[in-house]
Amino acid sequence: MNQVPAVRLNNGTSMPRLGYGVWQVPDSEAQKAVATALEAGYRSVDTAAAYGNERGTGKALAASGIPREELFVTTKLWNSSRHRWGRDETLRAFDDSLGKLRLDHVDLYLIHWPRPMRDDFVTIWKTFEEIAASGRARAVGVSNFRAEDLERLRAESPLVPAVNQIELHPLFPQAEMRALHASLGIATEAWSPLGQGKELLGLPAVASVAARHGRSAAQVVLRWHLQLGNVVIPKSVTPARIRENLDVFGFELDADDLAALDALGADGHRIGPDPAVFDN
Repeated sequence: MNQVPAVRLNNGTSMPRLGYGVWQVPDSEAQKAVATALEAGYRSVDTAAAYGNERGTGKALAASGIPREELFVTTKLWNSSRHRWGRDETLRAFDDSLGKLRLDHVDLYLIHWPRPMRDDFVTIWKTFEEIAASGRARAVGVSNFRAEDLERLRAESPLVPAVNQIELHPLFPQAEMRALHASLGIATEAWSPLGQGKELLGLPAVASVAARHGRSAAQVVLRWHLQLGNVVIPKSVTPARIRENLDVFGFELDADDLAALDALGADGHRIGPDPAVFDN
């Protein structure tokens, strides 16, 4: 089994630097996919209420036989109704996620999107403070928060997010956000770390680095993330790729490799929604 290194979050919680993401995995397939990942050696699993697969994920975790203390489970709050959310709704949503996952606690709970136009994420975050204090989430954090959103939390709460999960890949490297996170003691976690597939993985520069190391394009991109200090959660439902994505600790990119991949992000090409305007 690969020994995945961990990052120590700002509250002392240890989080694997490479986990398994289940975005776009139907609930009917989630149990099998997560079971495959756990058998391959993953111990960190990232899901969300919005993905609709917490039940399937929970079934796989329960059936795995792996001690709870060896697992790191992340889920996210989906404040989906188009109105301002309050404490009671947030707590109900958290309880619902725990029930579907068949857990008495999660290791990380995130606000999925800031939705700044609603002006409610501070209220939600104060409820997250309660959840963290209760021990039902070992750490709490955010996802898709911009610099100004993090500054708002700093101004209104003593609790610094442990993690900010953001779109991040060589086409959109987010250097300024990574630097801000480092200055605040926030771990950077990358969603869509492989850029959602062929557009990034098929680029000649990526193929060239992969060929030099005798590795796949996905493996060298994941290695790029790890050497930058990012936490990554690649998603696949193909067993061979699930295993391949974990096999990224037996080689290292040199300065030329890193420079070639860094150069791909010169134009800052976002492929997902813009957090400034996303409201769904």
